[in-house]
Amino acid sequence: MRFIITSHMNLLHIVRRQFLAGTTLSKYRIMANFNHIQAVNDVLTQPVQFSPDFLFRQLFDLVSSTYTYLLADIVKKEAVLIDPVLEHAERDAKMLNELGLGLKYGLNTHMHADHITGTGKLKSLIPNCRSMISRSSGAAADILLEPGDNIEFGRHQLEVLATPGHTEGCVTFVCHEQGIAFTGDTLLIRGCGRTDFQGGSSTKLYNSVHSVIFNFPLNYRLYPAHDYTGRTVTTVAEEKAYNPRLSKSLEEFSQIMNNLNLAYPKMIDKAVPANKVCGLFELEKNK
Repeated sequence: MRFIITSHMNLLHIVRRQFLAGTTLSKYRIMANFNHIQAVNDVLTQPVQFSPDFLFRQLFDLVSSTYTYLLADIVKKEAVLIDPVLEHAERDAKMLNELGLGLKYGLNTHMHADHITGTGKLKSLIPNCRSMISRSSGAAADILLEPGDNIEFGRHQLEVLATPGHTEGCVTFVCHEQGIAFTGDTLLIRGCGRTDFQGGSSTKLYNSVHSVIFNFPLNYRLYPAHDYTGRTVTTVAEEKAYNPRLSKSLEEFSQIMNNLNLAYPKMIDKAVPANKVCGLFELEKNK
């Protein structure tokens, strides 16, 4: 460990010398390298411990590789679901019933293009549940969220932060007391969502991550809407150091995103129209 620390410190000294001797352009690149080395030094962090009255469950959809998150106040018995999937609405409702929890809200981080939201179906299964999505998403819901809103369940709350770029209406939900944030497709584990449809913008996404998510404390745990390789969680420190896209400069990031050459999303023509109306379009069609 001493050798590794010494090695990093020597690198920092070298970067500083290069910076002092460099041109304006080279100084920008050197400073980016300097920031990256500092981020690597801070990659291991001690997580915030969940409070005893806070329940957290991470659920998964194999077809779309979507994560759904159940959060609840154990004392007040109030819960929220983040990014539920239509095909698992019965599963989620059953689990809530088994745990004796009332579902207060079904939330979406954005208007999804790869699966149909389960919020509409959950409302039919749990009548007191209300749906939420950002106003800027263009989708319908019982409550349209604005940046800075607080979503309360029991004594706990989630702050709503605008993080557009993957889509125009993307938001991140953050629970500061528990040191966790739900980033949707804006920031994935060692990646990010595509930016070539639904009002996407590589510049907006980059700025959302760097001005909002990367400004959280380094030990905040980040939970994305998807992962395709089996990873479940990351941290601000890890993504600042190792995200192969977002640890780069804006210019480099934009070049990466403009050359992804991704296929047209398989579910977009079905999912987006349904998600514009809280997933209810698909339910009516099935009837």
